[in-house]
Amino acid sequence: MSSVRFTVTPTKAEDLPGLSDTSPDISSRPSAHVRFGSRESVNRSDPVSEGSAGGTTFGGMGGNETPDRSSIDQGEGNSKISSVYINNSHGMDDDEFFDRNLALFEEEMDTRPKVSSLLSRLANYTNLTQGAKEHEEAESIGEKKKASKSPQMGTFMGVYLPCLQNIFGVILFLRLTWVVGTAGVLQALCIVFICCCCTLLTAISMSAIATNGVVPAGGSYFMISRSLGPEFGGAVGICFYLGTTFAGAMYILGAIEILLMYIVPQAEIFKGGGAAMLNNMRVYGSICLLLMSLLVFVGVKYVNKLASIFLACVIVSIVSIYIGAFVSAFHEHKFAVCMLGNRTITSHDQCNKTVPVGIKDTTGNFDSNFTLGYENSTAGPVVPTAAPAAEKTTLLWEEFCHSTELNATCDEYFTANNFTEIKGIPGLASGIISENMWSSYISKGEVLEKSSLSSSHSSPPASPPHPYVFADITTSFTLLVGIFFPSVTGIMAGSNRSGDLKDAQRSIPIGTILAILTTSFVYLSSVVLFGACIDGVVLRDKFGESVDGTLVVGTLAWPSPWVIVIGSFFSTCGAGLQSLTGAPRLLQAIAKDNIIPFLRVFGHGKANGEPTWALLLTALIAELGILIASLDLVAPILTMFFLMCYLFVNLACALQTLLRTPNWRPRFSYYHWTLSFLGMIICLALMFISSWYYAIVAMVIAGMIYKYIEYHGAEKEWGDGIRGLSLSAARYALLRLEEGPPHTKNWRPQLLVLLKLDEDAHVKSPRLLTFASQLKAGKGLTIVGTVVSGNFLQTYGEALAAEQTLKHLMEKERVKGFVQCIVAQKPREGISHMIQSSGLGGMKPNTVVMGWPHTWRQSEDPQAWKTFINTVRVTTAAHLALLVPKNISLFPSNSEPPTDGYIDVWWIVHDGGMLMLLPFLLRQHKVWRKCGMRIFTVAQMEDNSIQMKKDLATFLYHLRIEAEVEVVEMHNSDISAYTYERTLMMEQRSQMLRQMRLSKSDREKEAQLVKDRNSMLRLTSIGSDDEDDTDGGERERPVSSSSEHHRRVQMTWTKEKTAQYRAAHSGCSTPEGFRDMLSIRPDHSNVRRMHTAVKLNEVIVNKSHDARLVLLNMPGPPKNTDGDENYMEFLEVLTEGLERVLLVRGGGSEVITIYS
Repeated sequence: MSSVRFTVTPTKAEDLPGLSDTSPDISSRPSAHVRFGSRESVNRSDPVSEGSAGGTTFGGMGGNETPDRSSIDQGEGNSKISSVYINNSHGMDDDEFFDRNLALFEEEMDTRPKVSSLLSRLANYTNLTQGAKEHEEAESIGEKKKASKSPQMGTFMGVYLPCLQNIFGVILFLRLTWVVGTAGVLQALCIVFICCCCTLLTAISMSAIATNGVVPAGGSYFMISRSLGPEFGGAVGICFYLGTTFAGAMYILGAIEILLMYIVPQAEIFKGGGAAMLNNMRVYGSICLLLMSLLVFVGVKYVNKLASIFLACVIVSIVSIYIGAFVSAFHEHKFAVCMLGNRTITSHDQCNKTVPVGIKDTTGNFDSNFTLGYENSTAGPVVPTAAPAAEKTTLLWEEFCHSTELNATCDEYFTANNFTEIKGIPGLASGIISENMWSSYISKGEVLEKSSLSSSHSSPPASPPHPYVFADITTSFTLLVGIFFPSVTGIMAGSNRSGDLKDAQRSIPIGTILAILTTSFVYLSSVVLFGACIDGVVLRDKFGESVDGTLVVGTLAWPSPWVIVIGSFFSTCGAGLQSLTGAPRLLQAIAKDNIIPFLRVFGHGKANGEPTWALLLTALIAELGILIASLDLVAPILTMFFLMCYLFVNLACALQTLLRTPNWRPRFSYYHWTLSFLGMIICLALMFISSWYYAIVAMVIAGMIYKYIEYHGAEKEWGDGIRGLSLSAARYALLRLEEGPPHTKNWRPQLLVLLKLDEDAHVKSPRLLTFASQLKAGKGLTIVGTVVSGNFLQTYGEALAAEQTLKHLMEKERVKGFVQCIVAQKPREGISHMIQSSGLGGMKPNTVVMGWPHTWRQSEDPQAWKTFINTVRVTTAAHLALLVPKNISLFPSNSEPPTDGYIDVWWIVHDGGMLMLLPFLLRQHKVWRKCGMRIFTVAQMEDNSIQMKKDLATFLYHLRIEAEVEVVEMHNSDISAYTYERTLMMEQRSQMLRQMRLSKSDREKEAQLVKDRNSMLRLTSIGSDDEDDTDGGERERPVSSSSEHHRRVQMTWTKEKTAQYRAAHSGCSTPEGFRDMLSIRPDHSNVRRMHTAVKLNEVIVNKSHDARLVLLNMPGPPKNTDGDENYMEFLEVLTEGLERVLLVRGGGSEVITIYS
């Protein structure tokens, strides 16, 4: 196919600087041809004016479009104007201004652009500003955004490493050894496994949500609030914010603990243990929080630049642990632990009661009343081979006897037991894991004991003044779960960075799950290595008092404990900075959403968007955590908030999966609602296992926020009983739906199915209802309507019978919905009233389903097809979508077995995305489940078909729709003789039928006037559909004065109508009249439209003759009603030779989106 175009000076695309060869926007690419069919003005002075700033909505148009005016081309100083309506009477050749391949759709190109134009506008949609508010505003308003730098981060750098940095933290270095020693290897493995399973299942749910469209920055808050609504989103967003804030406090406390315990112990302000140490933590923690907050306030970019350094510290520390564990199998570590009986003693230079003065025995050892043994050695005193020498008491003697004298009265247990030294790090090959396999829970104040050593237990319990290693907290399995869980959090780091990822839908699931598997392996292997290399009493020594005050995990590190100490200090500082950076931004996002009014002030910040007020509130809340001062008490608090957040992520995924909303199409397919429910149950169980009272507090906080958001500014109303509760819930839901137009992702077809009844009150096309049930799959609103002709007072019984008939048919087809039967004098008026009045509040139909008038060609009565076209116009005016199944009797029933095949979509113009969504919905039904999906679109001569196919594939990828893509090139060709003859036959037939109907109508009316002139007033005022339309709107309506009316009617029939009647009769009755009719020349606009229909039909039949269903854009009816018959003929030609066709006409709004 070839069309004549107005030409300007040819310019090659590659000759223009800055023009991307990957953006095939017609308006942005200079060419030798200027296309007018899409009504886009082309500015030659700015060749790239549209290329980089395409609209962000699917239906968004350029700013230079004029819906009801002709397109104007300004080239070489000439201006040419062409009308775009059917039956154009201008003398110039329309081929110069319209593309013959799409002539059927040219009248609506302003609201339904060509697919090539749409795809070129969407070429840069991955570069949209990534923000919760920004992308929704861009989607709803269509603002033009400046193209930002294309995101280039991959899975490894963008997701995997940030997740590792956020997951590995302070607990691994400060508490994991203590957890292993207290719980034993088996229970520690159980704790780690449960926590890792919880985060893995949550990551699976999060991956499903994150890949269900483009997720802007906002993490779990954005995903939950957009999946479960603002109430849940606000409640969980606040919980996540509090959890992140308390995590910052925990990291700061961890850093201060490392600083004061292991790096510079002499920096203590308050001397002593217990309360004095907590005061030191409060002072230094507050100072550290202030410094970190100032750093975040001054420059966030420095925090981000330091992130890689902090991550390197973590990795080096972990590697040193593994190396040290394997080295311990061959090389003994220097750490020895002093034991009195089976009780652990704090580190001392001399692990004995007395030491001899100056004289050595023959074995070379000082003689004293102590035993030097290893591990299980509790032998008695060594028998010296030389005479005893003078003895001197040690520092341990003084602490137990409160005297340096040998004859002093000492502690009973000290007197009854001897000192031994055991290896603190027996090594990997020592078999110590058998002792560490079982738990050893103790209460606060008890001494750490080694069960394999013998001791005298007749003495009273140890008292604090003695140099034993005491437990500082009462331990239990549930407590350890709460303390350990923060070490597996941080899985949201990848989803928070989705705006920086090259392919977020691929990177987020892979990177997050790999990071969780990596950290889970590290934690599980660390539990085993700690249990196999380190003695149990050292593992249970939380602060390393028995090993010279060394960090316990540092005793295993290679080559020096300082590797772990320095590495863990910097990593905890970095994690604290990250928390203080992320938490204020989360609070700012919640405040900007304006769902919690009293937080509105925290949405403001500095000129560059930095959340100043939110940072201030975050620092104050973190200070509360620092005032608690104990890492073991802060950890369960943030455990609650994170578990609450993860619980709702799993709930959101499970509900979306079970509700099966049309927009729920995650690209990550390895999820199931049972996994989400399992993750939710584990989260709930862990909340109550770790701390039931913290769990209740967290749930109360979330519940209060939920209710505040739900009831803010709304009245609360209760019904009576179950019925009243149902009515109240229904009313509340309807009022909520009424608050605003539905978002694109919540759009689903709410059907109004128009059925026709015969004389016996039987449905003529019951398969329409079958098709509707397959399309709905039991979801959403379905209203089945029919029109009964007559007077309501007289035909009320017939209306009830028709209603019962429809209800029985709905039960048979298992369609859940409502029946609406309207009584009207004229069917088309009844249909118009039904379309206007169906539904209630927000539950109104948005899609009309109606049958095709099959016998319109054979019938002399034009009522059927005129009603059909009138309904098309009414649905367009009401902004409703329209579905017209052709050959509905050939559509499959619900009882037919599923068969293989294809659902073919011919996407010619874009009118909201209905063509993309309908096959997806149909394939949810068992009848269509095995069908594949193929999408065909048409490329013109000036289109880059290769780029169109690439853009369309990318578009479908982001829509999460699996389909084969093919771009059909429609080459320009001259109008064929067959097209010309077909148009001529159509116009001759239309003219003949019009004259026959006119003569018949005129004869009847003339006879009626002869009988009774007075009855003419009544007949004209009531009228039938045929009478109103066959006159072409020329007959005047009656007026109130009967005499004036009679006189005017008489004048009409005696002059104008009689002449018209005779002319019509003469044209139909004489051979000359027929010769005149056969010699007419067809209207050129009709020839072009027939050319479009014929060529498109050839291509569609060639490609889709074997398809189970063909979906096709339905052209709009002509603006001039004189062309209605021709419009029906065009649709017949367009769909000839196809078995099952679904003509689709969008409602003017977007029904599908790439966003989550």
